[in-house]
Amino acid sequence: MSNPSSDWRTIDQTIKAAADSGAVPGAVAIIIGRDGVLHEAAAGTPHGTGTMFRIASMTKAVTSVAALQLVEQGRLSLDAAVASIVPEFGELQVLEGFDGNRPRLRPPARQATIRQLMTHTAGHGYWFSNADLLRYHDLTDTPTVITGRKISIRTPLVSDPGTRWEYGVNTDWLGLVVECVSGKTLDRYFASHIFEPLGMKEASFTPTQEQRSRMMPVHQRVGAQLELNGFEFEGRPEFWAGGHGVYATAGDFGRFLRALLRGGELDGARILQQDTSDLMFSDQLSGIALPEQMKSAVPELTNDVATPPVRQTWGLGLHVVLEDLPGMRRAGTGDWAGLFNSYYWIDRTSGMAGAFFTQILPFFDLGAVQTAMSVEAAAYAQLGIV
Repeated sequence: MSNPSSDWRTIDQTIKAAADSGAVPGAVAIIIGRDGVLHEAAAGTPHGTGTMFRIASMTKAVTSVAALQLVEQGRLSLDAAVASIVPEFGELQVLEGFDGNRPRLRPPARQATIRQLMTHTAGHGYWFSNADLLRYHDLTDTPTVITGRKISIRTPLVSDPGTRWEYGVNTDWLGLVVECVSGKTLDRYFASHIFEPLGMKEASFTPTQEQRSRMMPVHQRVGAQLELNGFEFEGRPEFWAGGHGVYATAGDFGRFLRALLRGGELDGARILQQDTSDLMFSDQLSGIALPEQMKSAVPELTNDVATPPVRQTWGLGLHVVLEDLPGMRRAGTGDWAGLFNSYYWIDRTSGMAGAFFTQILPFFDLGAVQTAMSVEAAAYAQLGIV
């Protein structure tokens, strides 16, 4: 690493150009070092860096930390059967196909574990990226998780546990595990064990009216144009969704990222031990390959998502790259994203983390992805990392 300069204007210019051109409706980017925020930039957002966002699947990392805290305390085992803690999980069957319009179901070959929930190998899917599961929802009138209905995660498995990686409602079930083991609802557990210790004053499952007034509206890409979408999650869901339910500002989520960047500690508050934090960023797939592409079953919600052609894996709650990306993140970096085209990374080797927030559907929007990548590349260039 060479000596960084003090000029972060490239990131400001990148965000502004993207907002002015319609690549994004507006965005906030935050770059974090171990000792504090290195830079924060906003353009086109209703309340600048104070804008609230639906962080969607960025919530998964928070739920995973909550579960790992219980592992540290000896109250939960990564290799425990999920059904031994949440008995209703044991009622789930595997969707093999359809006999006409009737789903064909069978018992799973084995029971899923907590570790498999955290690595998306427990057998679950999402209706927006699995055509069979979408058909199941349609045929049975089962609501999706967007509705906030608890029955939405009681859908069948799409494979036997431990046989393949597939993105799905695993972390929603993990949230139920945290509730059962801790004896607290997930919103209260997050507040007392993660949000309050880390000084995350804005992060919440239930934003106040004042926070909602600072929420960036969701936009929809229609051709080359961005239009207001009007999307909202249910105001008072039946369960706290560990897979997608949190709202936050960039600054608040940045404090969570900085704690993980520092091995689980921030400003004297430790949310994970160093060894547990290291485990979170380690290869947990035991040879199971990530798919080359996540195909879209609902184009209004997500585009096809191509897997980058680099060595990579899944840790405990986040995706991990296993090789350096030139001019960008280093091997061992953890990352993931949220449905509305927000993205984060945690590069413990370089001592830098970052996140990019906007609110666009469908996911993996080209304008958002290119802007997020440009922000990351500018941050590494600023710090002289090649």
